[in-house]
Amino acid sequence: MSDQNVTAQAIRFNDGEAYDRAMGPWSQLVGGVFLDWLAPPPGLRWIDIGCGNGAFTESIIQRCAPAEVHGIDPSDAQIAFARTRPGTQGASFRIGDAMALPFAASRFDAAVMALVLFFVPDPAKGRAEMVRVTTPGGTVAAYLWHSFGGEVPTSPIAAALRELGIEYPLPPSAEASRPDVLRASWTDAGLDAVEVREIVVRRTFASFEDCWSSCASFPAAGPAIARMAPADIEKLKAGLAERLPPDASGRVTYQARAIAIKGRVPVSRGV
Repeated sequence: MSDQNVTAQAIRFNDGEAYDRAMGPWSQLVGGVFLDWLAPPPGLRWIDIGCGNGAFTESIIQRCAPAEVHGIDPSDAQIAFARTRPGTQGASFRIGDAMALPFAASRFDAAVMALVLFFVPDPAKGRAEMVRVTTPGGTVAAYLWHSFGGEVPTSPIAAALRELGIEYPLPPSAEASRPDVLRASWTDAGLDAVEVREIVVRRTFASFEDCWSSCASFPAAGPAIARMAPADIEKLKAGLAERLPPDASGRVTYQARAIAIKGRVPVSRGV
């Protein structure tokens, strides 16, 4: 089955609806805890970098009473989907590059990345841009799946695929999810008051089929499944069901771990 292997380059986020089915609820579960941890005052100017289909942008609007929110993402399909979310009315979305943000220095009070840092080709440039567009005293923060913690949303389907000899890659910059690496990167970016924490969330699906539909929509899983023979797909589903057995009510629940970080732009920068 080596011809079915998926490389890191196959991880793309060009289908807002499929991404929302697979990752949107996970992102909002983690995002809620993350925003509570940031404890921002109302009325801030936010930038959501790598906003994707707007799931986290929606959480900012619902929880933080922002003065304004701007979402940036390189995918026109994701941006188009974000603009259709009922909960993102009032946000501004545009296509843009995390390594060259189209905003002036000190434009925002809070710059955030939700599940994005993995996929920035040059993470150091991405962090530098977050710092540049954030006002002195403002917050620069991110969260990402703890790829080395053993529990991420893709872990069950990845394990079931690998059991069939099909590669499921780690994100391109998975090393960034190590807490010590993440903390050092924020400190190296010149941020003060750097804090790191783990976030554990649990998602419940109404049925195994609901869970299967979500897992099969992950960007690295979908292309592999599309190339599989029907008999192999059934083996894959059986392997997933073995890892995620339904409870007495037919529901499936499993948990995932994320790493979150925050820091403050030094006030002295504005002097």
